[in-house]
Amino acid sequence: MLSRPCGVWATAWNQNVNRRKPASLTARLVISAGLWTLVSLLAGGVVLVLLFQASIERSFDARLQVLLENLIVVADYDPKTGVSITGPLAEPRFDQPYAGWYWQITPREGQPLFSRSLWDWQLEPNLGQSASQPIQYNSMGPDDQPVRVTERDIMFPDATEPVRFSVAAVTTENQNEISNFIFAIMWALGALGVGLVGAVIIQVRFGLRPLRHLQEALGRVRSGDDERLEGAYPQEIAPVVGELNALIDHNSEVVARARTHVGNLAHALKTPLSVLVNETSASDSERSELAASVEHQVGVMRRYVDHYLTRARTAAVGGSIGSRAPVGVAVEGLRSTLEHIHEDRGIKITVEGGTLLTFRGERQDLEEMLGNLMDNACKWAASQVHVGITKDDGKVIFFIEDDGPGLTAAEQVKVFARGQRLDEAVPGSGLGLHITRDIARLYGGEVSLTNAELGGLRAILSLPASADVVPL
Repeated sequence: MLSRPCGVWATAWNQNVNRRKPASLTARLVISAGLWTLVSLLAGGVVLVLLFQASIERSFDARLQVLLENLIVVADYDPKTGVSITGPLAEPRFDQPYAGWYWQITPREGQPLFSRSLWDWQLEPNLGQSASQPIQYNSMGPDDQPVRVTERDIMFPDATEPVRFSVAAVTTENQNEISNFIFAIMWALGALGVGLVGAVIIQVRFGLRPLRHLQEALGRVRSGDDERLEGAYPQEIAPVVGELNALIDHNSEVVARARTHVGNLAHALKTPLSVLVNETSASDSERSELAASVEHQVGVMRRYVDHYLTRARTAAVGGSIGSRAPVGVAVEGLRSTLEHIHEDRGIKITVEGGTLLTFRGERQDLEEMLGNLMDNACKWAASQVHVGITKDDGKVIFFIEDDGPGLTAAEQVKVFARGQRLDEAVPGSGLGLHITRDIARLYGGEVSLTNAELGGLRAILSLPASADVVPL
């Protein structure tokens, strides 16, 4: 009964963990290195503190042992009077009350002899434990201070039982030294950790620099500045660069083959259609109702063939890497051609704006889109067509407007339908705007219509811009 909720919770936990994983490779490397550095420094700090503490305790015990030996040397035993001190001791604090350093001589029978520093306090030696060799243990001294005790039993020649010699000292000094060491080691290891993390950040940024160079090189290829990835890369990245160049070459080959097949198909289909048109257009007297129907259907077929061949060609090159086309060359060529075609109507085309901009795509597609929009404007214009060019947010924006009758808001939406013609008297297939929008969208662009300041229709075409400019 609980398996399903547990599975749900496990899935949710995994998803939450995955979401929290840093997306940046730099962040992952720095965080992992920082955690490893933190763990290593903490472990190293603990080991250093333990080693220092052990060293302090060994040194302290050795000092107590030396003082104990000194106490034994200056002690004398008389069977009548007992133990007495016959010389000075090496530690002057034995003579200062509660100074933290104490000694005591405890016979098995009789009163103990103790240092002035104990004042009215007495140590409680561990007489139950044999001390033929020095023993050491922790105990409590005057004012409940923790003390370290070193003891040894000495058998004097005239004595019947051993005498216990004890030397003790408070461990406060040791604890203070250890605390000071911990404080110093924390600052030292903290500074070392910050330095190591900084070094890791610098190392990671330096190590990942070839990836940033690769990103920039890919951007230049995509914008059309370079055809392939060039430059020297580390041996770890060189295979990736080689595979990317192979992919770019393969993409170019696929595009070239697609264009060849599209061109061959276009010629193969258009030739029979042209023959049919010629056969059905002999003369008005020879045309039958069937011939007229065939001619109409052939025209429809030709329009759809043109449309789908154009769409197939554009789909093949829309994602082509490294292609770019100068805007000025395409616009000026179309302006000259269309003014010549509509010369009898006196149509004038003016061009204003960024003719030095470049389109990130194929020149044929740019001319196809601009040609459809400019030709459509010329067909409906009374006398004037204006083409404005600008760049905004990485896009080349074209404004093509005329002084014709224009369209209503409903008609501006309707004309984008495939094969839609609002006026059958005007030459055309009704596919121009539909084809233009398809090509633009394949490049990530868009086409829209609105009313023009000249009184007619304004077509707005936005396309991806290349990073640089190309002179005319």
